[in-house]
Amino acid sequence: MARLNQGYVQLYTGDGKGKTTAALGLIVRALGQGLRPALLQFMKSDPTWGEIVTLKKLGVPVRQCGLDHWVYKGKVSDDDLVAAAAGFDEAKALVESGEYDLVVLDELVTALFFELVPVGRVLEMIAEKPQAVELVITGRRAPDELVAAADLVTEMRPLKHYFDAGVKARAGIEF
Repeated sequence: MARLNQGYVQLYTGDGKGKTTAALGLIVRALGQGLRPALLQFMKSDPTWGEIVTLKKLGVPVRQCGLDHWVYKGKVSDDDLVAAAAGFDEAKALVESGEYDLVVLDELVTALFFELVPVGRVLEMIAEKPQAVELVITGRRAPDELVAAADLVTEMRPLKHYFDAGVKARAGIEF
């Protein structure tokens, strides 16, 4: 089985489409090279989305720790905080377990923006990350401290999007 000698922290942020898609592509690439990936999604809770169904079929551990409602800045419920805290504890355990070469924490940046997870805890996790683990964090509005802590930062920015013309999210393309 392949192993990484050196893992890095990758951050995919910005307002454009493609952050989760890029992270999922990296999971597929890792599988193809014999690496062991895991995915944990913050802010998402639908197990019928195409990527969740497929990754489970491929044997990739997947966990969604979002609740089944929208979260609004400044109006976070206790249930939202509890779910995010439990999700972050699980994320930290995935990173530290030694069982995975690649850990994707999808929408963790979004959870930071909504103040569901303290940025200090994320920075601690990054500082304590085992050397051989590749950590990918996604979501809009990455704080400067997280950008500084990451080894690779990609900002997705929209130039044009069919949503602006009224096209709704499509099964197999957006979810």
